[in-house]
Amino acid sequence: MRVCPTLHITASGTAGFLVAASEWTRRHHAEELLDARLRQRYNESGLTGFDFDSTMVRIAAMNMFMHGFEDPNISYRDALQAIPDEAQEAFDLVLANPPFAGSIDASSLDPALENLVTSKKTELLFLARFLTLLKPGGRAAVIVPEGVLFGSTKAHKQLRKHLLDEQRLDAVIKLPSGTFKPYSGVSTAILCFTRTDRGSTEDVWFYGVTADGLSLDDKRTPLLAAHLLGPTPTVRPRDPEIVDDNPEAAMLTEEQHKANNLPDVLARWQERTGAERDRSRTEQSFTVPVDEIRGADYDLSMNRYKEIVFGAEDTRDPLEIIAEIKELDAEIAAGIGKLEAMLQEGK
Repeated sequence: MRVCPTLHITASGTAGFLVAASEWTRRHHAEELLDARLRQRYNESGLTGFDFDSTMVRIAAMNMFMHGFEDPNISYRDALQAIPDEAQEAFDLVLANPPFAGSIDASSLDPALENLVTSKKTELLFLARFLTLLKPGGRAAVIVPEGVLFGSTKAHKQLRKHLLDEQRLDAVIKLPSGTFKPYSGVSTAILCFTRTDRGSTEDVWFYGVTADGLSLDDKRTPLLAAHLLGPTPTVRPRDPEIVDDNPEAAMLTEEQHKANNLPDVLARWQERTGAERDRSRTEQSFTVPVDEIRGADYDLSMNRYKEIVFGAEDTRDPLEIIAEIKELDAEIAAGIGKLEAMLQEGK
């Protein structure tokens, strides 16, 4: 039996995540969407979003409409306040890039969130909200400020402990500084987790992204051709004149990988419970057993577990360098002497 998973975006903004998810679904599940009933359900309730900025809600709805959704499911709602019962434990997938900073008035906070974390920090409260939105077995990928990974407050540790011990924390993907420039220079990471309510984390997969295909300055200039950007590069650009044109996937060269790590992230993510477990901690990605993370006071910063290899390098004999400096000093002194003599003769 074919099913239609539900995807939700909190703090949906202009609905960029939703549109990208829709395009991916149509490319990879075109056959399933030929079923009229499934397609209707997908269009009506497959993709939903919340935002508490009325302007963003209007822009998001227009964006969805322009991409084929006649009645976009975008709601004007503060996700940290009480939400309708029908939204509780309603979604299979949650993607989110919530506000990185800020606090909330405790009097308006949904009491249900306090059962998961005692805090007024929005970045922690949103993580708690996503757990309440997910069905058991549902999965989330959430962009968080890097401080969430190692913050020492009771609330930070409380939430990390909950994700590891009560749910399943699948991955921590560290993003390079500059990913969100020019809007924000905050260092960020992606937390990937599954709601289980019984704790099933065995190990956590870490990946340190060093390049995402764009320069890491305020200009964010593409470093590769457009069809080689993103997590699924293709051998050529898609032809807009061909309906559902789907070029073959491209394998990036080692040099291209240095400019765009995202295809490697996707490939290694799929091996996180297999070959990735054998990777050395000197590599760009590796796994860490949950007991080791517990022993580190639930610290999720990748640098806590990464091993750095210091290679030996041949260096010159210091006496040889000193002799060279003396020789240069002698040449300089001789040159100054000649210049001084020339000046004396000209008087």
